[in-house]
Amino acid sequence: MPLSSVSCTQTGRALDSIMGTGHFQFSLVVLCGFCAVGLCDPEGFLSLACGGTRSYVDSLNISWIPDGEYITTGQTISVSYVDSSSTSPTSNTSLRFFPDSSKRNCYQLPLKNTSSLALIRTRFMYKNYDGKQEPPVFSVSLGTAIASTVNLSSNDPWMEELVWPLSKDSISFCLHRIPNGGSPVISTIEVRPLPEGAYRSGLGDSPNKSLRKAYRIDCGQTNDSLRYPLDPYDRIWDPDKSFSPFHVSTAFKIQSNSILSGTAEDLPAAVLATARVLARKDTLTYSFLLDTLADYYIALYFAGILPISPSFDILINGDIVWSNYTVEVSGASALYFTRKGLDSLNVTLRSTSFSPQVNAIEVYEVLDIPAEASSTTVSALQVIQQFIGLDLGWEDDPCSPFTWDHITCHGSRVTSLDLSNIILRSINPAFGDLLDLKTLDLHNTSLAGEIQNLGSLQNLERLNLSFNGLASFGADWETLVSLRVLDLQHNSLKGKVPDSLGELKDLRLLNLENNMLEGTLPQSLNRDSLNVRTSGNLCLSFSAITCDDSNEAASSPAMQAPQVTIVDKRKHPRNTRLPIILGVVGGVLLALLVISLVAFIYKRTERTESALTARAAMDMKNWNAAAKIFSYKEIKSATNNFKEVIGRGSFGAVYLGKLPDGKSVAVKVRFDKSQLGADSFINEVHLLSQVCHQNLVFFEGFCYESQRQILVYEYLPGGSLADHLYGTSSKKSVSLSWVRRLKIAVDAAKGLDYLHNGSEPRIIHRDIKCGNILLDKDMNAKVCDFGLSKQITREDATHVTTVVKGTAGYLDPEYYSTQQLTEKSDVYSFGVVLLELICGREPLSHTGTPDSFNLVLWAKPYLQAGAFEIVDERLNGCFDVESMKRTAIVAVRSVERDASQRPTMAEVLSELKEAYSIQLSYLASSGHMN
Repeated sequence: MPLSSVSCTQTGRALDSIMGTGHFQFSLVVLCGFCAVGLCDPEGFLSLACGGTRSYVDSLNISWIPDGEYITTGQTISVSYVDSSSTSPTSNTSLRFFPDSSKRNCYQLPLKNTSSLALIRTRFMYKNYDGKQEPPVFSVSLGTAIASTVNLSSNDPWMEELVWPLSKDSISFCLHRIPNGGSPVISTIEVRPLPEGAYRSGLGDSPNKSLRKAYRIDCGQTNDSLRYPLDPYDRIWDPDKSFSPFHVSTAFKIQSNSILSGTAEDLPAAVLATARVLARKDTLTYSFLLDTLADYYIALYFAGILPISPSFDILINGDIVWSNYTVEVSGASALYFTRKGLDSLNVTLRSTSFSPQVNAIEVYEVLDIPAEASSTTVSALQVIQQFIGLDLGWEDDPCSPFTWDHITCHGSRVTSLDLSNIILRSINPAFGDLLDLKTLDLHNTSLAGEIQNLGSLQNLERLNLSFNGLASFGADWETLVSLRVLDLQHNSLKGKVPDSLGELKDLRLLNLENNMLEGTLPQSLNRDSLNVRTSGNLCLSFSAITCDDSNEAASSPAMQAPQVTIVDKRKHPRNTRLPIILGVVGGVLLALLVISLVAFIYKRTERTESALTARAAMDMKNWNAAAKIFSYKEIKSATNNFKEVIGRGSFGAVYLGKLPDGKSVAVKVRFDKSQLGADSFINEVHLLSQVCHQNLVFFEGFCYESQRQILVYEYLPGGSLADHLYGTSSKKSVSLSWVRRLKIAVDAAKGLDYLHNGSEPRIIHRDIKCGNILLDKDMNAKVCDFGLSKQITREDATHVTTVVKGTAGYLDPEYYSTQQLTEKSDVYSFGVVLLELICGREPLSHTGTPDSFNLVLWAKPYLQAGAFEIVDERLNGCFDVESMKRTAIVAVRSVERDASQRPTMAEVLSELKEAYSIQLSYLASSGHMN
């Protein structure tokens, strides 16, 4: 039956069931009066059965509909449970739960047919629907405000009611996971319009306040709760039998129908018709438990249902807030109070004349609603999201209740945007509308052409456009008056540096390294407060100089002619002179022949190497690569004539070097047997120069002279993960905490995920191991050594067939047996690394029993059974069990023998991020973040 067809007889029966048959006539008159003024029509009512599949009408004649139209995430289930409040042994309901932690779980609730104020009521229920006996804990938000934290382990079901000011046609209601809190779940959502002007004393005139119901009491009512249709706004009024006044005072019911509501809240007559009255002249006290230290709004309602007019003082927590308040006969009135910083509440009525009375009490927590970000900012960000072509999860407000990914806010202002490593190709004009930005990071976003559309960002302090293909400075630099840091390194900027950069008086760092700039720098940049970095350009300085590389010394010393010694035998001049002369001539001719041959070979080799270097230089320009071509002379100088060896491998030695600008580098020199052909070496350089990610070791450049193939990388002073787990001959192992191990794992997984999914062509590393995960001074991890990498050039290719390469203990058994290399081969190797992080032991060992020699075969059964006795004892048990469990599960899945059963690297990364977040929360709650 539709709600509008509810008859006055039906509503009268509902009222009669609450107030008793003796008052049926009054009930009928009152309710028919409400119907006459149109309040029986529930305009603006919205009742959602979450997880439901059909519409229905409940016992109160309220129509319920499924929630599928209002949300796109979550899973649904129907459950039966024992309901202690019902006469039936079991009750049935539907639920919607949200097991996917990667998705945003929000309802869009329409508010078109409501007044300027709405009651939004939600009900959450667990009832062990999943059979795990693990009630979840999660937070919920409405609009930009966190409304509450729902803890179903303390109350099941859990109900929330909010009085909300409305300014839009719809509002987002979202459920947010809490680390270790389980999957959010919801049963019903109800939206009800409230009287115009109601609760204004608590809300004020500001749209940035809302009220969360703590108590709504129908004083003197000792039966069941009262709601629609008795209250046409469907507020639920609870009886006061649970409060101390029930034991010391009388519940009094109206004896006439003369009381009409005189309050802005338009209380129903059924509520005003009952009161709690003290039997004698004394004090009447209500005690309320408050679950949150907060500001509270208290509303007290009075109706003169007695033939006397009592007077009394009103005290809140012992303080008099109203003296000698009088309740007039046959009148209705209300008092409102706001108290700050309450954690408990006592409302006391102290008699001054006759017995004190109260008819209804409401207690609300006052919530602040964070201001919304400007519509210009929101619109600009949405345009940028569409321009990128990726779903970044940017919905509703960017700053509240939680900031969007890639964004930092100060209040309601978006002050930082980091889109690094996302393909943009150009700077969209919408960036210019983000007027509050202080930091903009667009490094490694494939930007090309001119720097543009940023001139309006007058608050911008840090701009990072590095590792792109930008070719021109553009204009409008003089308007970026707040700029302090400008990073343009590793681009393709050509020509001269514009004078306008020198007009930026607050600029403290200008990084122009590794571009194609030349000429004289503006003298306005030559100041003590500004650090200008210019290495790696054609010719760039503050002085007018001529750049001429032709007079550089050759990379190898010139070959000297052999010395010929002529021995003069004076004793037998006549008999020996001719043979000696002939011998000398022959020797000279032979020497000249050898010299010519050597010179020819040398020149040919020199031409080949020069051609290779020239070709590489041309290719690198075409690749738009940031890497540099080093001369052998520069390499010798950087390494101090190859003085300090910091590593060795099958390829040769690695030396520590320092470039002229002071940057430390790792110089890898291949020995003869590991050298590649010219084309193969160019291809490898091409690969290395194109790969750029914050979690991959950066390739600085190469040298190919004097029959040497040399690769130059950034130097990471933290050593390798293997060094920290197991130590070296010169360094003891370091006890890494669990949170640091997880951070290292997340960093490495980001780098591998980029190789698999972010680069073109896709790259399979082929030699993932702890020794190839390096750490910088801040313990950030980067993956290194792409010497064995294999490219997958076809988008639809699932594997490549290749000779098996890699390191024992990390090798994918399926790859080893089939020689078919896939990205899942890297996943297997990384799974072994995860096992090392968990267990603190190497992949292969010959200590202990034979069944423990292989880490994978030994650890897998323990971790699958959830047995953590094999966890590295150096962790001292300082880890969250759920964090360890998640990591163990993904590690075990990664080393499955069947590659099809392994997760992708993206899935591994997602699980590790979750485990890392859980561990951080654990450390924060335990008070020792380190």
